[in-house]
Amino acid sequence: MTQRELNRNVAAATGESVREIARRGFVPLSPIPVEREPEDFILDWDAYDLERNVALVDQPQSELSQKGAEALCS
Repeated sequence: MTQRELNRNVAAATGESVREIARRGFVPLSPIPVEREPEDFILDWDAYDLERNVALVDQPQSELSQKGAEALCS
């Protein structure tokens, strides 16, 4: 089935225009789904925030806070 045929069939089934269906980007499903590991979808927000953190006032870090930051980044 070509993309054009798919767009026409989906438009006929949904009542939308072919142009709207093409804009939304319908695609045929692949016979073998692509499996992804759950770890691929995990974002460590604490580590990400540490990378973006900019101190307004220079503050010395204690030994305890340095160990915590190293643990988050590893």
